[in-house]
Amino acid sequence: MLDTFPYNAGTTASDALWMGLPILTLSGRSYISRMAGSLLTAAGLPDLITHTLAHYERSAIRLGQNPGRITSLKRYLAEHGRSSALFDMPARVRDIEDALLPLAQAARQAASPV
Repeated sequence: MLDTFPYNAGTTASDALWMGLPILTLSGRSYISRMAGSLLTAAGLPDLITHTLAHYERSAIRLGQNPGRITSLKRYLAEHGRSSALFDMPARVRDIEDALLPLAQAARQAASPV
């Protein structure tokens, strides 16, 4: 999948990776232009992130001319993608709980009568 720029795929990129479809992205400076790169990093495929239009174009052409590389990327996603940090939902839940617990404790202390 060739990602769009400057507005990267977000949910669509996540769905594509979940289905085993590799993504080539051009990462920019804004949050919205870095979403697919963040997903690729979490999925273990940071080599599919480019940082210049020229590199993006060269990489797209190189991948288009090398179906074996695309097959290899698809195999990686099939074998490792769903077990990557990107799709480790129990870990995400623990991270969120770990972040929210101190906030909840602080709110309880602030609300308790003195």
